[in-house]
Amino acid sequence: MRQRKGRLRLFVGTEIPVAVMVAFALLPWLWMMLSSIRPERELTTSPILLMPQTLTLVHHITLLSRTSFGQSLLDSLIVATGAVSLGLALAVPAAYAFSRFRFRFRNYLRAQFLVINMFPVVMLILPLFILMRQYGLLDTYFALIIGHGTFTLPFSIWLLTSYFEGIPQELDQAAMIDGATRMQALIRVVLPLAIPGVVAVGIYMFIASWNEYLFALMLAGREVRTVTVALQLFIGENQIQWGLLMAGGTLVSLPATFLFLFAQKRLVGGLTGGAVKG
Repeated sequence: MRQRKGRLRLFVGTEIPVAVMVAFALLPWLWMMLSSIRPERELTTSPILLMPQTLTLVHHITLLSRTSFGQSLLDSLIVATGAVSLGLALAVPAAYAFSRFRFRFRNYLRAQFLVINMFPVVMLILPLFILMRQYGLLDTYFALIIGHGTFTLPFSIWLLTSYFEGIPQELDQAAMIDGATRMQALIRVVLPLAIPGVVAVGIYMFIASWNEYLFALMLAGREVRTVTVALQLFIGENQIQWGLLMAGGTLVSLPATFLFLFAQKRLVGGLTGGAVKG
C-alpha cells in the first residue's frame, strides 16, 4: 500500500510536471519541423491540420538552392567557432588566475562578472558600433566574434573559476616541483581534469553566438549575414514566406541540438560541477 502511494506521489508530483514542461518545450519545435515539410497549400489553409497530409522537402531545397541561406549558415558557423575559440583562449587562463592567486579586488572583480549580466545587451551596441566603425571592422567576422565575446565571456570566466577551484592546488604544486612551469601545469595537469567544465562553457558560448541576433544585425548584414538575420528576410511587410521560414528555422536548430546531444553528459557534469563549488 505504501509503495503504491509513493509511486502515485512520484507520478503526480514529479513525472507529470516534468512531462508537461518537456511537451511545452518540444511542441513549438515539432510544429516548426512539421510545417517545414508541408506543401505550401497546407500552410495557407485554415484550420491547419496537426499532421501534414503530404510530405515534401521542396522548402528545404528552395532554401538552399535559390537563396543565400547556405552562405548564412557558413557565416554563423565561422562566427560561432571563432567566438568559442577566442572566448576559451581568454576565459581559461583568466579563470585559472582567479582560482589560484589571491590579489587585491579579486572578489570584487568576480562579482562584477555577474553584475555585468544584469544589464541588457543593447547597452553595448552603440559603443561597439562606434569602435568597429572607427577601426573599419564593421561587417566582418572579427566584429561579430568580439561582440559575442562581450556578453559570453564574463559568465564563462565565473563558471570556469568555480570549476577550477574544485581541483586541488596540490596537483599544480606537484607538477611545478617536478620542473613544470605554471602554464605547463595548467595545460598538462589542470586542464585535462577540467574538460567537463570547459566543454560546458564552450557549448554555452557556441549556442549563445549561434542564436544571437542584435549584434549580427547592427555590426554586420551585407558581407557577413548570420542565420538569425537571414531568417528575418523571409518576413516581408505584406507577406510571410512560411515554408522557407519554417525550413530555415529547422536547419538553424539542428547544430545546437546535435551539439547538446553529443556532449550531454559532459555539459551536465560541467554545469553542476561549477555550481556547487566556490
